[in-house]
Amino acid sequence: MKFKTRLVITSLSIILVPFLLTIAAFLLIGSRIEDAEAGILDRDSASFTYTIENYSEITEEVLEKVKEQIATEPERLEDKSYLDEITADLKNKSSYIIVRKDDSIYYSGNHNAARKIFNILPEYGNEMPNAETGYYYNDMKKLVKEIDFQFSDGGEGSFFIVTSISSLISKSTLRNMITAFMLVLIFTSIVLTRWIYSGILHPINQLNTAMQNIAEGNLEYMLATGEKGEIGELYRNYEDMRLRLKESLDEKFEHEQKNRELVSNISHDLKTPITAIKGYVEGIMDGVADTPEKMDKYINIIYDKANDMDRLINELTTYSGIDSNRIPYTFRRINVADYFGDCVEEVGLDLESKNIQLNYEDLVEPSTQIIADPEQMKRVINNIIGNSVKYMDKEKGVIDIRILDEVDAIRVEIEDNGKGIAAKDLPNIFERFYRTDASRNSSKGGSGIGLSIVKKIVEDHGGYIWATSKENEGTCMHFVIRKYQAPPEVDNIEE
Repeated sequence: MKFKTRLVITSLSIILVPFLLTIAAFLLIGSRIEDAEAGILDRDSASFTYTIENYSEITEEVLEKVKEQIATEPERLEDKSYLDEITADLKNKSSYIIVRKDDSIYYSGNHNAARKIFNILPEYGNEMPNAETGYYYNDMKKLVKEIDFQFSDGGEGSFFIVTSISSLISKSTLRNMITAFMLVLIFTSIVLTRWIYSGILHPINQLNTAMQNIAEGNLEYMLATGEKGEIGELYRNYEDMRLRLKESLDEKFEHEQKNRELVSNISHDLKTPITAIKGYVEGIMDGVADTPEKMDKYINIIYDKANDMDRLINELTTYSGIDSNRIPYTFRRINVADYFGDCVEEVGLDLESKNIQLNYEDLVEPSTQIIADPEQMKRVINNIIGNSVKYMDKEKGVIDIRILDEVDAIRVEIEDNGKGIAAKDLPNIFERFYRTDASRNSSKGGSGIGLSIVKKIVEDHGGYIWATSKENEGTCMHFVIRKYQAPPEVDNIEE
């Protein structure tokens, strides 16, 4: 659930839930009041409210005592200390007494209130309209009960109990309502707190735990992505971040491992020609090359080994450029026939010295052009041919170079009759550091990055490369480069 929806529901719940529960509580109290008034509940339960009868009962006990006192010892009503005791007894019952002698106030428990009601009190000798409730003055909200007696001097006396009826709801009822309202608020608060905790705080705590695991390097800690709304989106973002970090860390580890492998390969391949160069130089220094023929042979071998070292260093330099995506390119428009003809002529002499036959076939229009970097494209051709020479296992080697027309592109095929590549290795030969010959030796060693460099350069030219091969028959490398398309000329139209 979205945070916005959750906040709206929370806001409405804070208002509506207490309101509805309070109404329910008041309805329950109201039903009990009705039951009390109907006599269904007992006397204690009837204390939910004060009706006029309830107020009458409040002072009934005092009134009965006064009646007994009048019957047995009426003169005590002339004792103001006794009347003070009655006043004290009625103090907590919202009632007070007035004692009238003839037409004047003899005693009052509340002088100010007594003066306001004195003139409308019933006259001496009048019977109460309702013996149980007494007189009720609606405009003054007063309930008056009267007992007549005579003073010891023969004066007419009246004993009044005046009760203020300020509310028809009893204090116990008010307490019950307040308690009910507080319980409603507490219940609502608990429910909303648990709901917010389970919907917001708990997921945030889980996310915090997950982030702590990330900070500690534990990239395997997963979060369930089944949540919806913003929490679900946070969880999914965390999972995406975790997977990207894990992938990045794995790539970094793999990259470091391959770098170590590269250093090992280069070290091994550099050590081999260096060892050979040192050996032949020592032979010259020791006079082993004592004839001009031997001297020429030793010098040629030293030259070849130095070239091998130069090739390895160049591959390492190029790999560094690939790794940082900073291979320098100088693109220009070149003629296909002229360019590849020069390349074939250049590599042909070297292949001839190695007893490898080079065949060249150009099947494109003489005017065909491409946009390419001549130096980097030459590197592609040299790396492919070098790879073919390295794995040539036939006594008479053959390398065919074909330039084919592909309508809007040219396709270059470089095929050899070498040992070929196994089907399981063929999909991986363009990966960095991949070598089909795991048991590398000095004659067929290499850094393992030659074909990855080729793939990178071809793709940077907007082309693509692939290989076909059969074991013990040979391998063919194919790469495609788009032709240069001259922009159409716009004819000038004179009006």
